[in-house]
Amino acid sequence: MFAVVKIAGQQFKVEKDQTLFVPRVDGNTGDKVEFGDVLLTDNNGTLSTGVDLKAIVKAEILAHVQGDKVIAFKMKRRKGFRKKHGHRTHYTKIKIESIA
Repeated sequence: MFAVVKIAGQQFKVEKDQTLFVPRVDGNTGDKVEFGDVLLTDNNGTLSTGVDLKAIVKAEILAHVQGDKVIAFKMKRRKGFRKKHGHRTHYTKIKIESIA
């Protein structure tokens, strides 16, 4: 059984006992979270989609982590203009407990 869930504007295909990194989710490590915006479910070959789908995906927050550093460097030759910005995107590692 799998489901397609919308989390923070992105779609993820999830299965039971799967761990994945999603954009930052509010909560502390060990908290249980529920995602109610389920777009599609598959139960032994039976697909269910649409607005009438009443499924909930339950997950546990394992950790809050940061992604790799991304550098944005701008330079204009012979002008003395250099600009360097960097950032690290925040992610949450979750484990899917059930799809109901």
